[in-house]
Amino acid sequence: MGRKEELDERLRPDSAVLLTVECQQGVVGADSALPELAAVARKSGALANVARLVDAAHEAGVQVVHAVAERRPDGRGSNSNARLFRAAARLPVQQHSGSTAVRVAEPIQVADEDLVVRRLHGLSPLAGTDVDALLRNLGCRTLIVTGVSANVAVPNAVFDAVNLGYSVVVPQDAIAGVPADYTPAMIRNTLALVATIATTDDLLAAWKAPRRPAVGRGQAG
Repeated sequence: MGRKEELDERLRPDSAVLLTVECQQGVVGADSALPELAAVARKSGALANVARLVDAAHEAGVQVVHAVAERRPDGRGSNSNARLFRAAARLPVQQHSGSTAVRVAEPIQVADEDLVVRRLHGLSPLAGTDVDALLRNLGCRTLIVTGVSANVAVPNAVFDAVNLGYSVVVPQDAIAGVPADYTPAMIRNTLALVATIATTDDLLAAWKAPRRPAVGRGQAG
């Protein structure tokens, strides 16, 4: 089986799930708490490619899961055991539950059938959240990881997914981190060791052919 055939098989709509990581207004939006990261995500085209993948997934019948990081205004349950958490608590824009900062950012379109999973603690979209159980209930075998950042949350998601037994695909032009040149280094030296590295166009091509509707997937909001 060639590389394209192997990738096409991994991306079957009945066994693949597209995960967007922290693609929220307070992270990659115009009023981001992390303006440098937001600028890189937009200038590199990564955020636009996430939106393209989400649109294509909706058309192909691939389940989309949006992983959002937030915290209560009183901070209950949130981590404070690392410099990253303490610095985030002092930022002028806070990812408070229920605020516009934790809404999925444009140009990504959230469909009624998408799942939005919110976490109040930690660094990973999978560890200690509902994502793993949801993926298993959806019959997921391949997790496609997109979003930000290549510094922290994206590699956490990839490693956790691999440890849980999923195959992982990373569209290299649909993730971003800071500085901009860190992302290709992370992909080349780390993520490529445990995940299949592809491009947005590779995934779009795999989903272009008409497919039968996925079996056993309910509608969820």
